[in-house]
Amino acid sequence: MDKIFIRELALRCIIGIYPEERREKQDIVINVEMHADLRKAGRSDDLADTVDYKAIKKSILALVEKSSFQLIESLAESIADIALGDEKVQQVVVTIDKPGALRFAKSSAVEITRNK
Repeated sequence: MDKIFIRELALRCIIGIYPEERREKQDIVINVEMHADLRKAGRSDDLADTVDYKAIKKSILALVEKSSFQLIESLAESIADIALGDEKVQQVVVTIDKPGALRFAKSSAVEITRNK
């Protein structure tokens, strides 16, 4: 299966379970790997034959901007639902990093894989 990536989408949102995490937006970094058959798009050179990753990115931005999830797992699940909402996407891998969440670590992260 072919892949389309959205890499290192750096956003800010309310995320976390502790009171200090609920007061101010924090940095997160999102990576989305979408599996789809891209042969038709490769031959036709037509946007209608591929995954519109700009539209998916806009939906992710809208979700994150209004979100206040406690867990990055929940946010990842919602992002996976957005990607799988495109009829061409058969599988999605979502990784979310939360930089600075753990002392002495560059980030904490979660990765989920979902299929249709």
